[in-house]
Amino acid sequence: MAVPLFASSLERHHDALIDRISAVVRSGRYVLGPEVEAFERELAAYLGVSHVVGVANGTDALTIALRAAGVQPGDEVVVPSFTFYATPEAVVAAGAVPVFCDIDPATFCVTRDAVERAVTDRTRAVVPVHLFGNVAPVDEMRDLGLAIVEDAAQAVGASLRGRPAGALGDAGTFSFFPSKNLPCLGDGGAVATDDDDIAERVRRLRFHGSDDKETFFDAGYNSRLDELQAAALRVLLPELDGWNEARRRAAAEYEEGGLGDVLALPRAVDGAEHVYHLFVCRHPDADRLAAALRDRGIGARGSYRTPCHRQPGMAGYGGEALDLPGTDEAARTNIALPMGTALSNDDIKEVIDAARTAASGLD
Repeated sequence: MAVPLFASSLERHHDALIDRISAVVRSGRYVLGPEVEAFERELAAYLGVSHVVGVANGTDALTIALRAAGVQPGDEVVVPSFTFYATPEAVVAAGAVPVFCDIDPATFCVTRDAVERAVTDRTRAVVPVHLFGNVAPVDEMRDLGLAIVEDAAQAVGASLRGRPAGALGDAGTFSFFPSKNLPCLGDGGAVATDDDDIAERVRRLRFHGSDDKETFFDAGYNSRLDELQAAALRVLLPELDGWNEARRRAAAEYEEGGLGDVLALPRAVDGAEHVYHLFVCRHPDADRLAAALRDRGIGARGSYRTPCHRQPGMAGYGGEALDLPGTDEAARTNIALPMGTALSNDDIKEVIDAARTAASGLD
């Protein structure tokens, strides 16, 4: 039985999405209209923050949030190397210098100690990445005196000691790419913050550095969440908690079914409520195991095999000179298995059985 890597139930909402999008088309309001304003209010209420500002995508959200939080050209920003390339890319786009730090391979998240080792007198901010739906220990970094801009692109709905991911630092950034836990129907992103000044700067930067199309205070961006995507997000936001609970149940069933006998299972950061954007395990022969699983029709893949600090586009920021053993271990050993809101008990049993057989064949 084939089991896809992404088990989505989005098709159940197609009729509601079409109805809402049709209403937007008929309205004639497509940019920064009532749907965007309503979604910003609704997501802000969900996160318990004062402001949410919609932007065009998650990468722009991070770039704009860094600038709004006071990062200037030439400043250093500490980021993990084990993350999607957009994280350090956004730092460079903001004019700053990414300084790569290590992670805990058991959680795939940065630690306070790893961040502290990367801090210099030029460091202005840190970007903790809530990778794969886990939540980095943001509270432990508060006393470092740095601006904290969370990359919560993969963790909407996750929490740390009862507080939502994206609402833990000075600003939090989100992506609503179609594969995310809260998807839109294309590209979309947002910045969340309790800081009135940061929110004002984000709104200005997303619209060419202007408040009114007449006076331009900065060189900003043309980066706005559009009405069609906001309308789709308003349909789906009420489903988010149920979807995340389905992901947690699937993760629990993997564990209860004995998957941990053959793989190192995901481990939440202490106090974190994981939302399993991806169900990423570890195995010493991850690539061969993934290939064997795919041969059996089971979706499986590795992520970030080449960490960011070794990517050609980041060659000027440390490269091979860096010693990041946790990053190297995570990059070499990680393997994502099927996860999603439509994953059935039979699917999970099939994956566990296939993993046992495949792993035994590697001995």
